[in-house]
Amino acid sequence: MATTTKAAAPAKKNSGFGGIKAAWIILVICALAGYGVWYFVMGNPDNFVGGDRSGHPANLLGTVYKGGFVVGLILTLLFTVICLGIERFFAIKTASGKINLAKFTAQVKELIKAQKFDEADKLCDKMQGSVSNVVKASIAAYKDVEGNDTLKKAAKVAKIQQAHEEATQLEMPTLQMNLPMVATIVSLGTLTALFGTVLGMIGSFQALSAGGGADSMALSAGISEALVNTASGILTSWVATVVYNFFSNKIDKLTYALDEIGYTIAATYDSNHNEA
Repeated sequence: MATTTKAAAPAKKNSGFGGIKAAWIILVICALAGYGVWYFVMGNPDNFVGGDRSGHPANLLGTVYKGGFVVGLILTLLFTVICLGIERFFAIKTASGKINLAKFTAQVKELIKAQKFDEADKLCDKMQGSVSNVVKASIAAYKDVEGNDTLKKAAKVAKIQQAHEEATQLEMPTLQMNLPMVATIVSLGTLTALFGTVLGMIGSFQALSAGGGADSMALSAGISEALVNTASGILTSWVATVVYNFFSNKIDKLTYALDEIGYTIAATYDSNHNEA
């Protein structure tokens, strides 16, 4: 009579910080902060000669304010990247677990090869995080198929691999969440800078077409607007690129560790069982 087995246990979800799902809230808050800094801090009358915002800037903050409303938009993008970078740092730190990833991977592989699954489970409990969740699900699948007499060896190995892949897919959204927004800001920073630059150049050419010394201030303001938006937009794209690549590399390391352990579990079953 065929042995009845239970389905593999699903991956245990992280108990720590899992990230902020409603990223639009961060965007709204950063927009308020960005335009607040632009108008109230950079646009403070003390930053202009004679205390007049429409006059000549007295310092760098006043010069940046002259970049126009696009500066507020660029600051919004910059603050959003910084906030999402902090959010991803804590989320991926939680997902990475409490033990060094390389050390955990080496230890759990040795335990699996020795078929010490109870010890591997205990190590996963100490590790916590996404990697340990996937490993526990894969070990549960190993134990499940080992007591199943209705499947052939190849089908059992396939079920172990399937359980590993399903558990990995459950964890990946937590790891990758909000990174698409950061990737979008990489492009938006440059495009917004270009938009502000074009607006500034339009103002400059309007001043030139008017002619006369009275429009020299308008010409200077247009050039300042163009250069300020170019510089701030490039800075935003630079920060966004660094944040995106840094956390993408972190996720790649976690994914590689998961693939390495998953292969070890499947290979261990294949080498230790001789049934057809």
